[in-house]
Parts: sequence; C-alpha cells; structure tokens
Amino acid sequence: MFHKEGFFIIVFTFLFTAGIALGAEYFVPIVWLKFALQIVSLALLIIVLQFFRNPKRTTPINTEHIIAPVDGKVVVIEEVFEKEYFKDQRLMVSIFMSPINVHVTRYATSGKVLFSKYHPGKYLVAWHPKASEENERSTIVLENKTFGGILYRQIAGALARRIVNYAQEGQDVVQGTDAGFIKFGSRVDLYLPIGTKINVELDQMVKGGVDVIGIK
Repeated sequence: MFHKEGFFIIVFTFLFTAGIALGAEYFVPIVWLKFALQIVSLALLIIVLQFFRNPKRTTPINTEHIIAPVDGKVVVIEEVFEKEYFKDQRLMVSIFMSPINVHVTRYATSGKVLFSKYHPGKYLVAWHPKASEENERSTIVLENKTFGGILYRQIAGALARRIVNYAQEGQDVVQGTDAGFIKFGSRVDLYLPIGTKINVELDQMVKGGVDVIGIK
C-alpha cells in the first residue's frame, strides 16, 4: 500500500522507467549498456515505491499513552523551553527519519487540534540544533484529556522539500491515524508535559503508530 502523497511521483517514475526500459531494448545495441540502463531505471522505481510505502498498522487507542508519530531513531530526549506555543518547559523527544524510513506522520494521541501552523524556512540537516527553529516546519498542538496540550513539529531536512500536514484547528483526531507526510528525510519533535514518563531511550528505533513514547 502506498501513500496518496506519492501518487503523481509514482506514476511519473513508472512511465519514466517503462520508457527507459523499452527505449534501451529497441535502440541500444550494446548488450551490457542496455541491461545497465534497464536495471538502473528499475532500481529508481523500487526506491520511489519504497519511500512512499504506507504499511497498514492498527493502533490500540489509549489516552494514557503517547505513541510514536513516525518511524525512525530517537535522537534527543531533553527538557527544553518551548517558545512558539506553550512558552514553558517541556520534555522534547526527537525522532529522526532517514530516507529509507516510512515517512507517514501519525497522530500521537486522540484529541482536538488547538493549533496548526506552517512555517517556510531553510533546509539545514535535520539533526542541526537550529533546524527546529529555522527549517521548513509545521507545528501542531493537540488537546488530550489525560495529558493536556501535546505539541509535535514536523521538520524538513536537507533533502525534504515539502511537508504535508492534514491537521486543521478545531478538528477531532484519532490516535494512530494519518496526520501527514514529509518528503525525503526529516525529523519530528514531540513536546510533552513535564512529568510524563518517557518510555524510549536514545538511539532506539521506533515505529509510528506502534511504539509508546510517553506514559501518564
């Protein structure tokens, strides 16, 4: 199953691959070059399909759990001052997505969307300390009855050029469902209330919609 955000890229890549493969078959007389072109074009198609894959996952709804919004590696766990919305101290958990990870963003908890804002910006590498403030990003705040306000921020990386965010202010959302997509590498920061029990460790690989990040 593939994410809808990849539809046009997948179709274009398929047609491009077919064109290269057929063109090489009929117009390239050198055997090794013909096969090389066909293999490279096929590899490109496989990479694109792999990037836009959207595995079906069932998330047990639990209002006392904050689940991973994306697949990737936990690269930061620290207390920070969140200055865009809460303007107070929060526990930040950052998950870095490499180009080979699933790039679907899922809602970390059920609740109401209180805030949703897109910020254009730079394309620093996702692990850069200033990436969360200077890169292209979207900030979303969910109101949960158990935790109160939960903020997550989609941050574009050096390769990413488009963040897709489905959250709209006033909307009621369900934990584990599709919240958006980030194309070609990025990270997501979660800002949790102080006192939340963190259920992951640095360098741990997590699956979006499956692994529990925080517990009340």
